[in-house]
Order: sequence, then C-alpha cells, then structure tokens
Amino acid sequence: MIPSHIEHIGIAVKDLASSIKYYENILGLKCYAVEEVKDQKVRTAFFMVGQTKIELLESTEADGPIGKFIEKRGEGVHHIAFAVEKLHEALNEVEAKGVQLIDKTPRNGAEGLQIAFLHPKSTGGVLTELCSKPERD
Repeated sequence: MIPSHIEHIGIAVKDLASSIKYYENILGLKCYAVEEVKDQKVRTAFFMVGQTKIELLESTEADGPIGKFIEKRGEGVHHIAFAVEKLHEALNEVEAKGVQLIDKTPRNGAEGLQIAFLHPKSTGGVLTELCSKPERD
C-alpha cells in the first residue's frame, strides 16, 4: 500500500457555522460541501487548499466520536486521511504489519468514499484514516 495523496485533514469543531465563517472570511477559502453522516453522528464541511481538503467535523450528538473527542481534548486536529487504491487490501496489509485497526472493514464516509481508521496507538499517536472510492465488482 502506498497512499496516492493526503485526502484530507479532519478538524473537530464545536460550531460548524462559526468555523465555516473563519475559513471563508479570514482565510478566504470557499466551503464547497456540507454533509451529515448520520451513522458517525457528525456534520462535515469541506474546503480545498491546493490539492488537499480540510474537513471540519461537528458532532450531531454528544456521545458521537467527535463530541467525545472535543470533550476530552477540545477542538483541533482530529485525524489525517490518506487516499489508497484498494481499501480492503490496504487494511489487510497494515494489519499484517501489526497495526491495530479501528475498522476491520470499510464503512461509508462523507463524499461517497469508503473509509477505515487505524488506531493511534499503532500510528505514533495520530488517528489515521484510509479512504478510497468504492470498489466496483
């Protein structure tokens, strides 16, 4: 597995609307999509910076992963996501190399991508997400 690029950097925020204003009004970026991912209890907003996306993540429920993250650590960088070709194969490869998986099988993420997370205990303290376009049969 060799990632093709950084797909996005995920940033946990308390208030999506005010965070969008900062990125648009101060940094001059344009929010191109807002999406809710119900099974992850999150609303997302996306910005392009060159070839890389910034994903803002707002919890829709206090017990969601982002809500818990903010309660424990506050707002800030939550994860880094790498694009890979074949997510199932990438997960098998990193697990065989001793990486602890949070997701043993891909799940649906924002923007129609398949996603899976690697545990920060195995990745130098960085929550790592692998992303790919859905595989066709």
